[in-house]
Amino acid sequence: MTTQNMSTDHSRAVLDGAHSHGGGTKPLGSRADRATSFNIADFPVPNGREEDWRFTPLARIEALFAEELTGTGPQVQVSAPESVQVSEVSADRAEELKLVGAPEDRTAVTSWANFKAATVVELPAQTELDEPVLVRLEGADYEASAGHLVIKAGERAKGVVVVSHTGKAKFNQTVQVVAGTDSELTVVATHEWDGQSTHAANHRIAAATGAQVKHIIVTLGGDLVRVCTDARMSEPGANVELLGLYFTDSKQHHEHRLFVAHENRNCISRVTYKGALQGEDAHAVWVGDVLIGAEAFGTDTYELNRNLVLTEGARADSVPNLEIENGEIEGAGHASATGRFDDEQLFYLTSRGIPAEIARKLVVRGFFAELINQIGVPAVSEHLMELIEAELAETEAIAEEQAK
Repeated sequence: MTTQNMSTDHSRAVLDGAHSHGGGTKPLGSRADRATSFNIADFPVPNGREEDWRFTPLARIEALFAEELTGTGPQVQVSAPESVQVSEVSADRAEELKLVGAPEDRTAVTSWANFKAATVVELPAQTELDEPVLVRLEGADYEASAGHLVIKAGERAKGVVVVSHTGKAKFNQTVQVVAGTDSELTVVATHEWDGQSTHAANHRIAAATGAQVKHIIVTLGGDLVRVCTDARMSEPGANVELLGLYFTDSKQHHEHRLFVAHENRNCISRVTYKGALQGEDAHAVWVGDVLIGAEAFGTDTYELNRNLVLTEGARADSVPNLEIENGEIEGAGHASATGRFDDEQLFYLTSRGIPAEIARKLVVRGFFAELINQIGVPAVSEHLMELIEAELAETEAIAEEQAK
């Protein structure tokens, strides 16, 4: 088995990791020092030795590095209550869309440079939605393309926005989430592409004073899906929760990179990502960076990643990083673990007469149910559980084949 096993749990000031450069080894620089720019020339095409790209199979994503992405991209459809404002902003008005910082890597900047029109979904101030906003993106070809989505919640607005990705695509995407003062916003993004699709997404989140943002990523399809989430507490007293689940099959590459920037006082962040892997050369990557700035007094943060390896031949890389620049915080920590089924759980279930194959399904269902139940949209939760059931049926087939 080629699984990387890793288990950590820290609650102290650390800067994890080192990398080889020019024949030597040196510690990584502060996450805050990484370059940001709207200029594509400031981000050369990666060669795979960069920290941000060392896990990514570049040959499978290189089409999205091009300076020009000429495809039309997935079709976008929005279903929303009447109170929600939906509009388009053309690329020639891009200055109006500089809402949540600048791009931080090559795919982010090429997405910015190539989108034709941005879809803007806005929940007006004081609005409370009784039903979710549904944003559907359906791809029809493998021409490299770019897209831009903006989700805004005004002061004291409350609502849920579900963004689904289906069909076939080679897609470079920017998603900006802006949560106003005292707003409560849940954003769910599901990735159910076909088996040949490539998707690089860059989600940038800004949360104002008193805002509560729940951001949920679900990755099940695609050949290669790489989602980078950058969450910034733009004002004191913000609260951000980042949740994710992924089910990575044979030869799929699912990569989730997160950066949580605590720059203001009394902000709270929680990160929980869970993944299951099955099949030969299934590869999942999770990198979680948390930075507590010098002025971020009273910060409370924790990040967790768990990976469940279901069959031989799968690999998970899990890298939590925590950087603290002041000593006046409420709490900070991270934990990461990758492993096989919990033998105690399986023994408990089988000892009570439950067949082993059913016991395994129950363990995986329970592993994911905690996150799925937090989505808050029953139709979406039920759909995802159906997809996980289908994945588990494939798990049985793989296990039977490996047992031969």
